[in-house]
Amino acid sequence: MNTNVLYYGDNLPILQNKDYFPDGSVDLVYLDPPFNSKADYNVLFREASGESSQAQIRAFSDFWHWDPTTAWTYQYLVTKAPLNVSKMIEALCNFIGHNDMTAYLVMMAARLIELHRVLKPTGSIYLHCDPTASHYLKVVMDAILGKQNFHNEIVWKRTSAHSDVVQGARHFGRIHDILLFYSKASDYTWHTVHVAYDDQYVEETYRYVDSAGRRYQTQPLHARKPGGDTLYEWKGKKPPLGRYWAFSKANMERLDEEGRIVYSKTGTPRYKIYLDESQGVPAQDLWTDLTGVHYHPSERLGYPTQKPLTLLERIIQTSSNPGDIVLDPFCGCGTAVVAAQKLGRQWIGIDVTHLSIAVMRKRLQDSFPGLKPEVIGEPVDLEGARALARQDRYQFQWWSLSLVGAMPLGDDRKTGADKGMDGVITFMDANGGKSARAIVQVKSGHVSSAQIRDLKGVMEREKAAIGLFITLEPPTRDMNAEAVAAGFHRSDLWQREFRRIQILTIEDLLAGEKPEVPGQVSPYAQAQRVRPSEGFQRVLEGIDFPGYKARA
Repeated sequence: MNTNVLYYGDNLPILQNKDYFPDGSVDLVYLDPPFNSKADYNVLFREASGESSQAQIRAFSDFWHWDPTTAWTYQYLVTKAPLNVSKMIEALCNFIGHNDMTAYLVMMAARLIELHRVLKPTGSIYLHCDPTASHYLKVVMDAILGKQNFHNEIVWKRTSAHSDVVQGARHFGRIHDILLFYSKASDYTWHTVHVAYDDQYVEETYRYVDSAGRRYQTQPLHARKPGGDTLYEWKGKKPPLGRYWAFSKANMERLDEEGRIVYSKTGTPRYKIYLDESQGVPAQDLWTDLTGVHYHPSERLGYPTQKPLTLLERIIQTSSNPGDIVLDPFCGCGTAVVAAQKLGRQWIGIDVTHLSIAVMRKRLQDSFPGLKPEVIGEPVDLEGARALARQDRYQFQWWSLSLVGAMPLGDDRKTGADKGMDGVITFMDANGGKSARAIVQVKSGHVSSAQIRDLKGVMEREKAAIGLFITLEPPTRDMNAEAVAAGFHRSDLWQREFRRIQILTIEDLLAGEKPEVPGQVSPYAQAQRVRPSEGFQRVLEGIDFPGYKARA
């Protein structure tokens, strides 16, 4: 089983592949699937200056419809799924009807069956959703994982007062998401996580401050039951009638010397408990202390639905051990796999778009210099590239652009518009921070010299310094002649010339050839470098969890 790997493709057939995912092979599943929100979600890119760009592209559409694929999956669930699951999905569809919501639930049920299969007996699953479908999804998960294995409906406050409540709105502000927490069986991995006390509790409970500025509270030093030498007179005081001192006389003397005992006006000793020595309070099912990613500028990647690293860290720390395998089958921009890597877990991410794969790969490389994540499902040879082009020319286009580090431009699937530019590369071209652009065209079919002449026209219109022509098929002699005739672009900053039009074949790019572009700037937001957590550092140094390296 491969770990620390990204899979490109529909997660259902990938999960069904037992070479990839044997039975009982994963310790923790976190999934943040589309919410059936009936909206498009766009990735935002950045300019050479680091500012957000106006350019953006649709990452995914969260629209679901009852179509032939849904009908086939429904038929499969009714006839092939475990009896309780088939009855449940049939009842839901009879109750709600064949519509967008049941199309979404059918899609989710098929995947949850596989996620249940791949979980280890000690494993857990956290499904991230919103109130739109959480009640239906809980019914689905009760049927698949067993209602006895449901543990929490966690409410995560993702934002403060929300702009969806405007004048005249007839609903309360929608500021939370839902996490449904289930396990595979009754004996599952669990580590209690503590969170900091809120300010009001601290003010009311730890209301004393010593000369060093440390907050503390005091508690009685007597106990109900004896524990050895615990019935004695202490500085003229005896414990209350029927009680005993909480510590032996020797320990009381030690605590007194350490300044851990304070005395009331009547001379009664009380034990001093410092705030900075407290673990905090065990996490409850209402998470208001983890703010959304919009409160963390250093984490923002411009990816829709991005979740904060702290949210995934809490889940992973609670329900897995170092060396365990964490799976995110709807990986998006990869917060779960970054958190897993940070905390010393193995990880697997799956996503259905090359755009997400490109964002994740760049994020992992930025966050952990030297890490080279493997991607399974992307073309590795010419035949694989041709198959992708036949399957989905837009995915082929995005994948091709990722080979040269170009920013995708727009998504014309709805409009059919084509402005002669599939992508753009921004580069620094002169002193003082002046930038220039290389425009990119991607072709998966028959090519000719007329397309090179068209590229010249687009370059003139867009005032682009360089044009890159990426082709699946070999260029003709006339195409090469047209490219050579375009001449060179002179860069004053780099003190050299670059070919104005460059033709690159997919075969050459797969072999490692790169375009000649001066000072290229990545279109993806720079992810902050992530250091191993303090706890994982102790694992790496062999202090804790000595079996980790053998498992990893």
